Amino acid sequence: MKNRKALALVVATAAVWGMTGCGSSDSSSASTTAAAAAETEAAAEETEAAEAEAADTEAAEAPADATVLKLGTTVNEQDSFQVAAEKFAELVEERTNGAYVIEIYPNGTLGGERDMLESMQMSTLDMGIITSGPFINFSSAMGVLDMPYLFASNEEAYAVLDGEIGRELLDTLEDSGLKGLAYAERGFRNLTNNVRPIETAADLDGLTIRVMENDVYTASFKAMNVNATPMQWADALTALQQGTIDGEENPINVIYSYSLWESQKYVTLDRHSYSTAIITMSKDLFDSLDADTQQIFLESAQDAADYERAWVADQEDSQLQALKDNGMEVVENPDVDSFKEAVQSVYEQYSEYSDYVSRIQEVIAGLN
Repeated sequence: MKNRKALALVVATAAVWGMTGCGSSDSSSASTTAAAAAETEAAAEETEAAEAEAADTEAAEAPADATVLKLGTTVNEQDSFQVAAEKFAELVEERTNGAYVIEIYPNGTLGGERDMLESMQMSTLDMGIITSGPFINFSSAMGVLDMPYLFASNEEAYAVLDGEIGRELLDTLEDSGLKGLAYAERGFRNLTNNVRPIETAADLDGLTIRVMENDVYTASFKAMNVNATPMQWADALTALQQGTIDGEENPINVIYSYSLWESQKYVTLDRHSYSTAIITMSKDLFDSLDADTQQIFLESAQDAADYERAWVADQEDSQLQALKDNGMEVVENPDVDSFKEAVQSVYEQYSEYSDYVSRIQEVIAGLN
């Protein structure tokens, strides 16, 4: 900063001598240039003071001893997960007075979703926002949330997830070394494909559809005579482009943010499953925090989840219109009853969820 001040003076002085060297005898010009030099010096002093103040402010906001945590996702920066991650990071840093800073790594930089969960188990990754699908591999109880057509609306899903049942399910992850903080939103999942419009369950017969790496999802689509193909999302994008699979299933915001109209022609809004996005933490890391900081992380995660849910709702209509504008044919009112009938066998197959299903239905009935 002092060097900048000195440089300004040197430049101004050189300007004065330069004018004299060119043969100028105009004393007013020399005076004007001297005044300019003084103004430059004053400006340099003001800049130096402003930079010092900014440096002091920055140091106050981000202490040198701040703990930096890494949070991974598999989605791009236009996705709702990024919205949740940024809000969560903002709230944690603010509420801990800069003691904790969260760095966000999107686009699968830190691995696929299952990879990241395993890294959190081993304490080699701090945090992640993970779609609900892979969690069944770490707690079988979590699979109940993937049962087909379990929820009919966002309100029903929130009432269950943000209540006793939702917390109970998150707590089952602790035996696997994971700490579920809150349920953000992936949203109601819908079908896309590049073969034909899907109006009824029968129209799915024989199609090869990518599903999440989750036994309940696989069973649900097999019940509809689909060649259900579990794979990670990054691999699915390549398979869709190459045409080695016919379609996939995801919420509108994913279909939009990944421009799936480039490989998919048809969308069916069957809303077969409400998919969460769990803000997850290494249990070892969570346990290392003091009680007040733990509460800050829990509350910040829930507030970020609420913020992201509202963002998703605000975006959905325009995103759906964008799908249509980009040439996708959207079946907005399929025969949902035919889909529900086709997957009834899945409820029989996973009878271990019957108690949870009954409790969930009781919560939903209480809303009406």
